[in-house]
Amino acid sequence: MMMENTKVILGKITFNPEIMGGRACIRGMRITVTLVLKLLASDMLIEEILREYPDLELEDIQASLNYASLLADEKIHSFEEKVA
Repeated sequence: MMMENTKVILGKITFNPEIMGGRACIRGMRITVTLVLKLLASDMLIEEILREYPDLELEDIQASLNYASLLADEKIHSFEEKVA
């Protein structure tokens, strides 16, 4: 059961100041999105992550990737070379 002050995005990613200092977590657990992303970035296979963290589901990993893509979606700025 999630606490009243929990914010949920993408159906799986939660933010609660009382859990992991308000960091983005998976379904209110003490498993952060950052941990999931670091495991993926270190070439750990999804199957290995799910085996190592049995409380995680495939959809949790997908939500972590979706969350990261939202954060990385930046505006593109063109930089024109200045001629002196």
